[in-house]
Amino acid sequence: MSNQSFEPVAVIGTGPAGLMAAEVMARGGIDVVVYDRMSTPARKFLLAGLGGLNLTHSEPVAQFLQRYREAASRLEDPISRLSPDMLRAWSAELGEPTFVGSSGRVFPRSFKATPLLRAWLRRLDGEGVRLALGHRWTGWDGDGRLRFETGEGSRVVEAPAVVLALGGASWPRLGSDGAWTEILKSKGVAIAPLRPSNCGFTVAWSEVFRSRFQGAPLKGIALAFGAEVAKGEAVITETGMEGGAVYALSAPLREEIASAGRAVMKIALCPDLALDEIRARLAAPRGSQTLSNFLRKTLGLTPVKIGLLLEAAQLSGERLGVLLPDQLAERINAVPVTLNATAPLERAISSAGGICLDELDAGFMIRRLSGVFAAGEMLDWEAPTGGYLLQACFATGAAAGRGVLEWLKS
Repeated sequence: MSNQSFEPVAVIGTGPAGLMAAEVMARGGIDVVVYDRMSTPARKFLLAGLGGLNLTHSEPVAQFLQRYREAASRLEDPISRLSPDMLRAWSAELGEPTFVGSSGRVFPRSFKATPLLRAWLRRLDGEGVRLALGHRWTGWDGDGRLRFETGEGSRVVEAPAVVLALGGASWPRLGSDGAWTEILKSKGVAIAPLRPSNCGFTVAWSEVFRSRFQGAPLKGIALAFGAEVAKGEAVITETGMEGGAVYALSAPLREEIASAGRAVMKIALCPDLALDEIRARLAAPRGSQTLSNFLRKTLGLTPVKIGLLLEAAQLSGERLGVLLPDQLAERINAVPVTLNATAPLERAISSAGGICLDELDAGFMIRRLSGVFAAGEMLDWEAPTGGYLLQACFATGAAAGRGVLEWLKS
């Protein structure tokens, strides 16, 4: 079965970037249809909200922008035009006022994605935005029309402009499988390879450590790699480590592994204690206590922290029990852990890579493809968790929507 229809501006992808582009264009007075391969919209957005929807972050904008590393200068304008404060006001308009958590992260009042998404979809429907679900985009036909595969067969759509908001390639079962990269490459668009971001890493744990501590949380730690430090938590997994503090360093760790084959990360087990304080506590008489009991009582180290310290010592052939307090103190706040590889892309929270930013003009139109705009995670930027991912998706979606409005006027 094949049929042809003539539609208004098309948005492909119902994540935050696509829906925000649709909202901006609808408010600009043009008709919009949003297509998605899944049967329900915004699947990954909903998954992100399961543990609490972290919309954005409350830190100053100058510091906020630095989280985007090399892409900061290009994202400055979109984020200034849809800033964290503006995004919070937008959420409040939808009946979900926000609050700032203890870490500075911003959440909607309900803490979940579902109420916000429902309110947003109702508003979009009231503004005339239509959803076409179960439509998998497969490129363009010979006449430049959009091609889709649906449950009822193929379909072609002629649209005056299109916003691509197809996401990266993490969690592909939710709709973003990265298949669009080959479509755009065939059109000459430069694509940086998609790579895991905000991901876990593999570590060659000993069988003893793995069997005892798999699933154990490491709380109140600080991870360091080079000049970068991330305080927070991590989790020991069967194959390595994951968690917020690990994710915060995932970009430099991933690049080091790519170039050197491995990355050695240092873990501070007592980051809030000065080295002199740790030394002083360790200088106390140990008596007949085992080293593990001594560390537990004097420094409050949990079993998993002690196990990690012993694991690192075993790998290096070092005997912790014979170290002087000064030496042991230094080990405790700089435990080396060798990371061998990233966890698989499909298990990463987000992906790095995508359409090279130089391929886009100021309005987020792909220079090689007139009338084709792009936004969200399919662009070549990355950021840590903490609200930065969603903020950039919303902001670039709005930028692409404004770009379409300006382009259609011209």
